[in-house]
Amino acid sequence: MRGPCTAVAIALLVALATAGCGLGPGEEVGTVDLTVTRDYGAVPVLHRQLDDLTESDTVMRALEGSAEISTRYGGGFVQSIEGLEAQESVSHSLDWLYYVNGVEATVGAADYTLHGGESVWWDYHDWGAVASGVPAVVGSWPQPFLGGYDGKRHPVVVECLGGGSACGTVRERLENAGAVVAPGSPDDAIRVLVGPWARVRDDPAAAQLEDGPQASGVFADFQPQGGGYVLRGFGEDGEVELTFGGAAGLVAATRRFDAPPVWVVSGAGAAGVRAAASLLDTADLRDHYAVAVEAGERTPLPVR
Repeated sequence: MRGPCTAVAIALLVALATAGCGLGPGEEVGTVDLTVTRDYGAVPVLHRQLDDLTESDTVMRALEGSAEISTRYGGGFVQSIEGLEAQESVSHSLDWLYYVNGVEATVGAADYTLHGGESVWWDYHDWGAVASGVPAVVGSWPQPFLGGYDGKRHPVVVECLGGGSACGTVRERLENAGAVVAPGSPDDAIRVLVGPWARVRDDPAAAQLEDGPQASGVFADFQPQGGGYVLRGFGEDGEVELTFGGAAGLVAATRRFDAPPVWVVSGAGAAGVRAAASLLDTADLRDHYAVAVEAGERTPLPVR
């Protein structure tokens, strides 16, 4: 025979189940895409689609369940993945850094809670010599345009700065990927700047490219030449490795302070802007920090 307390307890359990409140580790959050590479994305290590994560899972837990790792600082930071150990010396600082939806994380992996739908990318490289931080990358396309970053969705806007037909191409590529392009330019928008560098450089976020990788996190810049500009690609050491022709284009991402990331789709001239716009797809951007293009040939950046 059930007493009143038993009846109340049963009723409470039913109510919790009906309301969707989990009694275990939490509800499933959906698929998370996990990528691990080395050398600025040049060498793949592993790629997994994770579909059994719950609302209590973190970036660290997702990695632990998919790869052999070791940690440091009480388990909050990654020391090694698949045998690749973080190393620090006078000449280099090799370490594991991670991005969620193409934006550099600012907290330890054990403190980053997943919400579902994210693209998590770990990369092992020397971060101390030139670019101590790379705030945003293009290699998780179509993120962050679908899911935002830091667990929050943001409007997406395309700012056409003399980009001509390339602006339409960029909007079409974004919409075909599932992004909703908003009108105007809301303060919290993830912006895509489309146009020749002579126009794009007026934006403070984009202008960081002219101060080199240490400022922008992008291993490329546009150098004044002959009354116009020429695109240059840098190596990991911060030295210029390639100087492209006048029809070259660039797709890169950067960020200024705590503002949302800004994507740059640009070139020295109209042909370069069109070539850059044509790169907005997974096949051309996947696992690359930034990409230059000339005469249909892609060059991932930094130049190897």
